[in-house]
Amino acid sequence: MSVFASSVSLAQSPFPPLAVGFMGLGTGYLIYGTQELLAYPKRNASVDLGTGIWGIWMPGFMQLFTGIYLFAGLTLFDTFTSAPPLYMAALAFTAYGVHWLALGWTRMSGTDVRIQVGMSIAFILISALGATVFFTAGDWPVGLLFVGLACIYVCEFGASFGPDRPRAGVLSLRGLGFFHLLVGFWLMYLMWAVALDLALGYSVPK
Repeated sequence: MSVFASSVSLAQSPFPPLAVGFMGLGTGYLIYGTQELLAYPKRNASVDLGTGIWGIWMPGFMQLFTGIYLFAGLTLFDTFTSAPPLYMAALAFTAYGVHWLALGWTRMSGTDVRIQVGMSIAFILISALGATVFFTAGDWPVGLLFVGLACIYVCEFGASFGPDRPRAGVLSLRGLGFFHLLVGFWLMYLMWAVALDLALGYSVPK
């Protein structure tokens, strides 16, 4: 038991804020995926500013909030001790949240996408780690989410070379948009599943 938990007595909670993180990331993916796959709206300074703002606040802030909340409950207050895989969820939400704060800011600023090559490798690895943890824990819907995330960052890796290899960059960008939309809708399903289970006592797979 942590020092905080021994001095601040909090009850076990069955309500981790997973739906908040799923909603935020899913919304970001649906916004970015539409623009990347369908080129709608066509990118310009105004569109980059808008997508950057949404990227910072929805997938950025909402995931970071979820990750910090989970870590606090897991490590400081012992409120989520019944589900150890939540540690992986806390790691992922925190990492992806900060990542999206950076992505939103770089989109607003119009920075060179080639700086994202190394980021893509790191997030392929954390996605593979998440898939390993959740499939091993028997949580296939979230394990499948991390498989989709790995596909996104493989495409992100290719799209990062767009300025040097325009044709490959365009193909990778279309693939990125496709997986953003696909995973975005899966995140909406997960958000529904968590909310229905916790609010109404359903047993939707999640």
